[in-house]
Amino acid sequence: MLRLPSHNQRFHLLLRNLSSFASKTTIFMTSKHFLPSPLLPQTLSPKHFSTPSKRLLPSLSSKPIPKNHSFSLRTNGFYSLPSPSDSSPSPAYSQELEDQPSDTRSLQILNHKLKQLGIDITKSVAGRENRLMCPSCNGGESGELSLSLFISLDGYSASWLCFRAKCGWKGYTKAAADGKPSIENLGQVNKFKVKRQITVESLELEPLCNQLTAYFAERMISSKTLKRNAIMQKRSGDEIAIAFTYWRKGELVNCKYRDIAKRFWQEKDTEKILYGLDDIADASDIIIVEGEMDKLAMEEAGFCNCVSVPDGAPPSVSEKEVPAEEQDTKYQYLWNCKEYFKKASRIILATDGDLPGQALAEELARRLGRERCWRVKWPKKNDLGHFKDANEVLMYLGPSVLKDIIDNAELYPISGLFNFSSFFDEIDQYYHRTLGYEFGVSTGWRALDNLYNVVPGELTIVTGVPNSGKSEWIDALLCNLNEGVGWKFALCSMENKVRDHARKLLEKSIKKPFFGVGYGSNVERMSVEELEKGKKWLNDTFQLIRCENDSLPSIQWVLELARAAVLRHGVQGLVIDPYNELDHQRPVSQTETEYVSQMLTKIKRFAQHHFCHVWFVAHPRQLHHWIGAPPNLYDISGSAHFINKCDNGIVIHRNRDPEAGPVDLVQGDGCI
Repeated sequence: MLRLPSHNQRFHLLLRNLSSFASKTTIFMTSKHFLPSPLLPQTLSPKHFSTPSKRLLPSLSSKPIPKNHSFSLRTNGFYSLPSPSDSSPSPAYSQELEDQPSDTRSLQILNHKLKQLGIDITKSVAGRENRLMCPSCNGGESGELSLSLFISLDGYSASWLCFRAKCGWKGYTKAAADGKPSIENLGQVNKFKVKRQITVESLELEPLCNQLTAYFAERMISSKTLKRNAIMQKRSGDEIAIAFTYWRKGELVNCKYRDIAKRFWQEKDTEKILYGLDDIADASDIIIVEGEMDKLAMEEAGFCNCVSVPDGAPPSVSEKEVPAEEQDTKYQYLWNCKEYFKKASRIILATDGDLPGQALAEELARRLGRERCWRVKWPKKNDLGHFKDANEVLMYLGPSVLKDIIDNAELYPISGLFNFSSFFDEIDQYYHRTLGYEFGVSTGWRALDNLYNVVPGELTIVTGVPNSGKSEWIDALLCNLNEGVGWKFALCSMENKVRDHARKLLEKSIKKPFFGVGYGSNVERMSVEELEKGKKWLNDTFQLIRCENDSLPSIQWVLELARAAVLRHGVQGLVIDPYNELDHQRPVSQTETEYVSQMLTKIKRFAQHHFCHVWFVAHPRQLHHWIGAPPNLYDISGSAHFINKCDNGIVIHRNRDPEAGPVDLVQGDGCI
């Protein structure tokens, strides 16, 4: 079943042993003999093509390439494929197999294991790469032979990898008599490959016929451009396919085919390089596109310094780090052409405008260096979308528009590095006051509005000696903001029981006492109907951040929950009350001043990023010989950073000396 190099005398003996054994064991298919055969001839044949099973050129293969059965995953963690005989028990290894020579037995076991995975090695050759149908993805929509299988010369091991970006199935197994195949991911698949030497003559390529020339003309590609890029055709009977020839330094390296149904395949066992590679030799500016047609379109717009990737775009950006060169199989074509990019100071990524195209641009930028990459923005086609690629722009808008798009390419974004143009829209909205709340929101107290407005994205520090009414003042402010502009809030109030905090908020909103005794005096108590309405208001307006165990919450924990409240419930304000109820563990080498600075920076970044106002209550340190005067923000326990880093500072103070004035009057001092 496995074809081996005929010059290997050791395997000639092995083949004879296997041939005599094949009719006795259930591990091999009895319809085929295990006989040696020569290596594939170096002439054009269907076996040289990674050809889809359904294509325009059916005569490229003597018979259809069958697809494997559907892929399944067993509960033991190993992949397997059903076969027609799956209804019967799996054959066990017989004594006859154990009695065979070790080479024969190893090869038989390896064949059996691969067959369990759905990998048919009937026509495979040991010691070289074999292209097969992948049992995991069945070659995708095009049915291409995307699985690369390598079997060691001694027949003891096999490794495989599917080169389709949406699949990537890979694995390795050895001929162990008492184990099942391993499907562990490999860091690298054996890259032993025999690179084919191809020529126009050996591939039997020929000049384009009038029919295909007319097809390109409809896509605004001229005969001059077709000739300069050596676009040819491959004929099989009455069917033809476009042949995009890949050249390097004047030598034909690869050939990619496209039929009228837009199915693609490439020559087998050839090196992957960029299309149009010789056009960027010694170029300082290079354009990279996603397809050969886009490369031709760029030339019609006057840009010959353009190349195309050979394998299309990935579905998404990989979350992993860029692998080493020898392991970066999906983008090996870049490494094979790295010498051509050494002199490039500007690389324009003109990939497709869809999500895979943008993912390709990101993957290219990761490997080529974002600092020298630029990107294009395709113009709008209509109210529903944009033009997809260079050829589409050429067809509908013409070469001059395509040239302008390339000339106006913008710098590829680098995380953390911006220019003002990225914020022009926001600046315009700020100028025309269309952002909303540019100058803040009224507090609900006209006397205070001249000094303090609540601006989204800012941090307000509130301090005052204990029992001055800091929390009560903030609660009243929140009620005013909700009534005035409908804001919602997240409350991390660790000094209040939930029921007490609810009572205080309800009393301020309904303006009636929760109870009818004591502090309620002669004012009517809120009714049950008002209570029920108030409970709904509480639920709609506030989200509570509370630690459910006896541990102290950290500022990071509070901000993570506040972020969830912003995204899930649309809150516009966060209250953290008070500072001393948080967990302030810090490294031994970090001072309290450094810790406070870092903590306040985190809070400010949260506020700015989520356009959320934060009120942070912090008590002043113990005041010795205090005589009743209000404290200031420098008196806050911990660090002067409380005043240095805040956007607004408010001191709440209540007079405690009856001789100095009313004791029920709350005063406010501010630092804005």
